[in-house]
Amino acid sequence: MKVLSNEVYIIGAGETKFGELWDKSLRNLAVEAGLKAIENAGIYSKDVDAIYGANSLAGIINKQENIGALIADFSGLSADGIPSLRVESSTASGAAALRDAYLSIKSEEYDVVVVGGVEKMTDIHGSDILEKSSSILDREWEAFFGATPAAMAALIARKYMHDFNVDKEALSMFSVNDHLNGSKNPDAQFRNKLTLQQAMNATAVADPLNMMDCSPLSDGAAAVVLASENYMKKNKKEGVHILSSAVAEDYLSVGSRQSIYTLTSTKLAAEKAFRKAGTKRDDISFMEVHDSFSIYGLLELEDLGFAEKGKANKLVYDDIKLEGRLPVNPSGGLKAKGDPYGAVGVGQAVDAYRQLTGKAGDNQIKNARYGLLHNMAGTGASSIIHILGE
Repeated sequence: MKVLSNEVYIIGAGETKFGELWDKSLRNLAVEAGLKAIENAGIYSKDVDAIYGANSLAGIINKQENIGALIADFSGLSADGIPSLRVESSTASGAAALRDAYLSIKSEEYDVVVVGGVEKMTDIHGSDILEKSSSILDREWEAFFGATPAAMAALIARKYMHDFNVDKEALSMFSVNDHLNGSKNPDAQFRNKLTLQQAMNATAVADPLNMMDCSPLSDGAAAVVLASENYMKKNKKEGVHILSSAVAEDYLSVGSRQSIYTLTSTKLAAEKAFRKAGTKRDDISFMEVHDSFSIYGLLELEDLGFAEKGKANKLVYDDIKLEGRLPVNPSGGLKAKGDPYGAVGVGQAVDAYRQLTGKAGDNQIKNARYGLLHNMAGTGASSIIHILGE
């Protein structure tokens, strides 16, 4: 296997607010985030070699395909002939685009790449968005029989809670932590703090999950600028080192897996990411994980290797807080910051860049050195992990 030695850095980042953004279109959001990232990086359009744009559902929600060309056109980059490609990997599209851009620089094909992620999910509502968001599942074996993302997460949660004697409070604490952190993030969709009682007693969605266990439907966009080590040195830029990028797959259908509460793709990707980065779990200063449902937050702590199976509930009270031993979702996570499918993975990179450059404001982790980003497709069919740091 060829060793790719070119190092990759994030030199700029920007994002829109996440939320129900009725006054902005898909293209408005994508360009706003991209221009913020370019401005933050201190570069010009002539410096950009390529654009990788992440999106999951624009084709079926907004009736807009050819997202790469749309972004290049509306941002004014089409005239320069800069290649612009859409990357799709369900709810892990953002991290997939980040990984593709990372590899394009590692291979020395490009020196500067803009990575964007965008989703406009509130253009439809009710049963329409429920049906379309269920396309991230196995259509023939799951969604056809009435399964939704929430229903599948609830099945997993029920089995997990039964087998390991974990109570509902542990799931609710994950949401409480997200909302506390999101209350300090100006880009977050929900900036309200949440009490444990509120989280426990919210309206039921799919037992044992309630509204406070489920991430919202969100509009939003995020972007980062990646650059090669050679470009950094030549132009005297500073940035955040992407130490590793790893991806792994599992069965699409939950019923085909050996264990419905083991995220095998997460376990495999984590092992690859730590090995490539040359870091240990004790080195990680903070994590941004894909907690589209609170149960996934617990499973991810375990399958990323930070807790034994069935024991993540021991971490959710103190350890995962901003000032805790292992801060999780300083941004507010998917529950509070928001869940615009294609923008999530790139938004995690924006948050990590800000943390590692000391620009995370009220959510800043003291002496942050290494960050782990976990973006997951659907119920865990794919996991993509990046480790960033020194």
